[in-house]
Amino acid sequence: MRKQPIITGEYYHIYNRGVDKRDVFSDKMDIRRFVESINEFNQVDVIGSLINLRKSKNIQKGPKALSEEPLVVIMVYCLNPNHFHFVLKQLEDGGISKFMQKLQSGYTSYFNVKNSRSGSLFQGTFKAQHIGSENYFNKTLGYVNKNYQVHNIPEDKKELVFASDYEYENNNFKIVSKIEGNRILEIFGGVGGFKRHSDEIVEIIRKERGKTSLLEDEELPERA
Repeated sequence: MRKQPIITGEYYHIYNRGVDKRDVFSDKMDIRRFVESINEFNQVDVIGSLINLRKSKNIQKGPKALSEEPLVVIMVYCLNPNHFHFVLKQLEDGGISKFMQKLQSGYTSYFNVKNSRSGSLFQGTFKAQHIGSENYFNKTLGYVNKNYQVHNIPEDKKELVFASDYEYENNNFKIVSKIEGNRILEIFGGVGGFKRHSDEIVEIIRKERGKTSLLEDEELPERA
């Protein structure tokens, strides 16, 4: 049980990494599967599996819109080869825990079948840091939005990066909430302003801690 409960209506930095620092994404198919899981599992409705969901969509002969009752609002995100980050706003009691449980367990099942393995894929459930001030909120947004640039990602693994900076820099929100995404752009003075903010946060962090390898423990932004 968590020492501090996750509060509905509040923002949280959510992150986790592969057990023993192993990669959790090995090819683009893994990334696509995880992204599909993010979209489909962010709803109050219970989903047994993505396979069954796809079958039901085919039977309905039309796309199934995301539930009108999402569990969380996604502000920014970054998928790296061996770990991921989100900034989430919880919309209902237990929403973040429900979303992350469905996301991680569903993806672990897929990954284990694909790679003929068993056991845990992630280090525990997930880590959560409450974002309690405007300064810390802004810092964490920039940090997560371009988190892949904090690390020295090997050239052959750069295709295993998927982050929200693309959505913000193209003003084309698919995973990020359109309402919240546009609000963030307005706060930072548009696409260029938020890009500069994210780049500045990454540059500050890299200078403070030196270049960071994916195999090193990641130091998170200090609270304001």
